[in-house]
Amino acid sequence: MDVVTYSRNVFIPVTNLCRNKCKYCGFRGSLTNYYLIDKNQVSSILNMAKNKASEALFTFGERPDVFNMFKKQLRVMGYKSFIDYVVDLCGMAIQKGLLPHTNPGVVERRDLKKLRVCNASMGLMLETTADLEAHEGCEGKVPEKRIEVIRTAGKLEIPFTTGLLIGIGESWDDRIHSLEVIRELHENYGHIQEVIIQNFKPKPGTAFSDKESPSIEEMVKMVKMARNILPSEVTVQIPPNLSDFFHLVKAGARDLGGISQITPDFINPEAPWPSIESIRQTLKDSSFILKERLPIYPRYVVEGWYPDNLSSLIEKMSDKGGYRKCLI
Repeated sequence: MDVVTYSRNVFIPVTNLCRNKCKYCGFRGSLTNYYLIDKNQVSSILNMAKNKASEALFTFGERPDVFNMFKKQLRVMGYKSFIDYVVDLCGMAIQKGLLPHTNPGVVERRDLKKLRVCNASMGLMLETTADLEAHEGCEGKVPEKRIEVIRTAGKLEIPFTTGLLIGIGESWDDRIHSLEVIRELHENYGHIQEVIIQNFKPKPGTAFSDKESPSIEEMVKMVKMARNILPSEVTVQIPPNLSDFFHLVKAGARDLGGISQITPDFINPEAPWPSIESIRQTLKDSSFILKERLPIYPRYVVEGWYPDNLSSLIEKMSDKGGYRKCLI
C-alpha cells in the first residue's frame, strides 16, 4: 500500500499587503485596505491550534515594508523590518509547541538566515520559469530572482517546498522547463522536499477572473509529467481543496500538503478543506495509507536538517521514521 502524507496546520495570514500585483491574485490588499495581524491575534490563533496541529503556516504578501506607511507601522510596533516581526511570530509558535513553516517570497540571503533558525521548513512557489502577462510589472515574479532564492535556500540547507501554478498562460514546454530547473536545483543541493502542482483558480474582481481553470485531465497529465521528471525522493504534492485529489493521487501525487481543521485557506477562501477522515476513507478504499507528517519531511527529520532550537520539539513530535509520532 502506498503512503500519502499530509500535515495538520493552522493558517496564519500575517498581512495581505504585497509589492507584486499578480493578475490572478485575490489575496492582495491595497494601501487603503490592507491588514497586519498583531501578536494578540496570532496568540489566539495559536491557542486554538493547541493539540490540534503540528504546523504554524505563516503566509503574507512579499516585502510589504517597501511601502512607507507599512514601514512606519512596523516602527511604531518596535520593528526595523517585516522579517524581524515574522521571526518573533515564529518564536511565539514554537513556544506554543508548533513548528513554523514560512513562505517569505523573494527575500535576501540575510532574511533566509534569520528565518532558518526558527523554521522547520520554508517555501517559495517558482510558479513558472516563463515571463508571462500574469506577472507583468511584478518585481518578485521575475523567474531568475525566484530561482536564486531557492538556490540560496539549498546552500543554507533549508528543507524547502516549491511548485508550479498551472494555467496562468504558460505552455507545456514552459512547464517541462520549470520542472527541469527544480530538478537541477535539488540535484545540486538536495533540499527540495516537495513540489506542489497547483491548478489556477479564477478569483472574482481580478484581471484573470474570466479565465478557465485547467481540467482534471490536464492536471493528471501534469502530475504524471512531474513524477517522471523530478527525482524519486522529491514528493509531488497537490492541494486537496482545489481539485479532485483522488485522481491526482492515482496519477502519482503522494502528499496533500498542510490541511487545517481550524482556519480556512485564506488564499482560496472559497475552497474549504475536506475533512481528514473523509480523505483517509477515500484513500483507504483504494489501498492508499494516509499518514501524518510534520512540516519538515521525514527524510530531513531523520537526517537532522533542522536548527538546534527546534530539536527538542521535533524529536518529541516525530517517530523513528521521521513521521508525526501519533495522530492527534
